[in-house]
Amino acid sequence: MKIEQICELMAPIGRDAVAAAEVLARADASRKNAALRAAAAALRARHAEILAANARDVKAGEAAGLSGAMLDRLRLDPSRIEAMAAGVEQVAALPDPIGTVLAEWVRPNGLRIQRVRVPLGVIGIIYESRPNVTCDAGALCLKSGNAAILRGGSESHHSSTAIHASLVHGLCAADLPGACIQLVPTTDRAAVGYMLSGMTDSIDVIVPRGGKSLVARVQQEARVPVIGHLEGNCHVYVDRAADLGMARAIVLNAKLRRTGICGAAETLLVDEDCVATHLAPIVRDLLDAGCEVRGDATVQAVDARVRPATEDDWYTEYLDAVISAKVVTGVDAAIAHIAKYGSAHTESIVTDDPVAAERFLARVDSAIVLHNASTQFADGGEFGMGAEIGISTDRFHARGPVGVEQLTSYKYVVRGRGQLRP
Repeated sequence: MKIEQICELMAPIGRDAVAAAEVLARADASRKNAALRAAAAALRARHAEILAANARDVKAGEAAGLSGAMLDRLRLDPSRIEAMAAGVEQVAALPDPIGTVLAEWVRPNGLRIQRVRVPLGVIGIIYESRPNVTCDAGALCLKSGNAAILRGGSESHHSSTAIHASLVHGLCAADLPGACIQLVPTTDRAAVGYMLSGMTDSIDVIVPRGGKSLVARVQQEARVPVIGHLEGNCHVYVDRAADLGMARAIVLNAKLRRTGICGAAETLLVDEDCVATHLAPIVRDLLDAGCEVRGDATVQAVDARVRPATEDDWYTEYLDAVISAKVVTGVDAAIAHIAKYGSAHTESIVTDDPVAAERFLARVDSAIVLHNASTQFADGGEFGMGAEIGISTDRFHARGPVGVEQLTSYKYVVRGRGQLRP
């Protein structure tokens, strides 16, 4: 499409979103929750339509040569649709964040000051592959009082369109504008560029969710604030005091439960003091489960199937059944490795030593740090947030899972009795 056509398509979407955001910001919790519950019911009622639309996308993705990880992100089944509907209901059950008084105090002159939570406004979400993001993002924006402009990937367009119809059904059932959640109706990439630089008068925040190239483009081109992460290069460190059975289970789950999500472990670090007991069983578990292992010299010596790791491997987010593995000299060396090569996303330590655990948790500067748990818990739903738009590795505004509260800001409300500043 020509830029003039993109402008003609997107400008009304922006105007409608601004108008809808004003209505939504004033909507009470009962209306928003009614819309969410109706949307969840519609998802269940329309599951056959959603699955048929998804089958079209998967077939096209296979023909286009999408990777196994990308196809896994794209594919829906009855259990995943039920999970989407249940997630929407969980969001509805959350406390309404809007209007919450975060802090209040009274000044010596009698002024009463409150910090009150408010919506961000209009949120643009740009994402790839995962059609469930359409549902999660729409529900979270609705609950937090924000209008949403969703631009899903071309590979999930039919699926996202079918899911979006259920969300609009919920809005209409609660007498809220359908424009509260809009889906960009074109797969033309020029629409992404227009959202990033041509809609500063309507979009307040952009949230990217997808591969490195997408997120990098958004961060480089956006003319509005961005919430997101570039990579999920996550680590599991097996300490000398780790229970072997626990370590084996956690490493397998962290790497292989779902390899295509940002919380999947990409690097295994093992303390040199437990190499004799822990390294071989863990590495062989991974290899026997079909995971490629790329290791340093010590790891290679464990099994002939281990391939040599290069310097680039320590930086790599594979999003596939591949893991890099290295032996380190204790917890401080593991922390240093993560600081050098990590992406500040999610890291886990496996240990029964509380001192080592607390040192790791305190000194690793990532959005999520875990002790004796899989990195695959890096998920808003698992944190009790109902759902998430993504994981933020930023150090301002939102960090970690971006849920309802993270999609809000605040304002100061000051009440006086005629005070004047001298």
